[in-house]
Amino acid sequence: MEAAGLPGQEFPEGALYVVGVPIGNMGDITLRALWVLSRVDAVAAEDTRETRKLLERFGIEVRQLSVREHNERHGAEQIEALLREGKRVALVTDAGTPAISDPGARAVAVLREAGFRIIPIPGPSAVVTALSAAGLTGQGFTFIGFLPPQGRARREALETACARREPFVLYEAPHRITDLLKELGETLSPGRKVVVARELTKKFETVISLNAAELPQYAMTHEPRGEYVVIMDEEPPKEEGLSPADEAWLRDLAPELPASRLAAIAARRTGRPRQEIYSWLIRLRDDQTDSQ
Repeated sequence: MEAAGLPGQEFPEGALYVVGVPIGNMGDITLRALWVLSRVDAVAAEDTRETRKLLERFGIEVRQLSVREHNERHGAEQIEALLREGKRVALVTDAGTPAISDPGARAVAVLREAGFRIIPIPGPSAVVTALSAAGLTGQGFTFIGFLPPQGRARREALETACARREPFVLYEAPHRITDLLKELGETLSPGRKVVVARELTKKFETVISLNAAELPQYAMTHEPRGEYVVIMDEEPPKEEGLSPADEAWLRDLAPELPASRLAAIAARRTGRPRQEIYSWLIRLRDDQTDSQ
């Protein structure tokens, strides 16, 4: 602690400390997180049972409050009462950084609006951990987190996400991961790179890179284990021009159909612009005429 300069750092009273904790590997706890947790007057936890395990592991005894998804407003009121007394409170979730697809954002918003200082204590985050090992080619990313669990809302959210050309990140629970990977395989372009990360920082950590077309098979042959981070890389640029296979069947049909009609059919089948195909067919006709 002394080597990190922590004892001499500012530690304001009446402030909320948003503390990142490990996502699986306890060795990832930061010195600053331990220093803060051991000195605050109370810890506001998503699940006090899980947080108690963390605190006991490092020999920290401190009062706990429950601030879960369904009582976050009430939890914020409890924290506010302590802050008004000049107390220091740490906010934690079961794993990772609060308010990132976890409870905390609403409490932070309420307390910030009330004028209290909010101090972030950086720590592990599943999305950043997975991204660091993904090797994306695209710049930047959109973090989406968990999709709606079921029904029309889920389908619409998935379609909207997959329409993004830039990288984006999803979280998923083990009991829904098989369906998600199948849905992504059906919705994304077949060649889009997807990184599937599970059990991050734990003993059975796996980070694998696949093409979207391979996702359904992967889903059927791998037993779901732990929480998942699924990263879609940027949409690959479409190849310029027609593929050799498309050119072959167009050559066969060119004598049978008008160029304008064949171009319209080929545009729907290949995804290439109609005018591009029409121009290619005209050049093909001219070349055949010249050769005769």
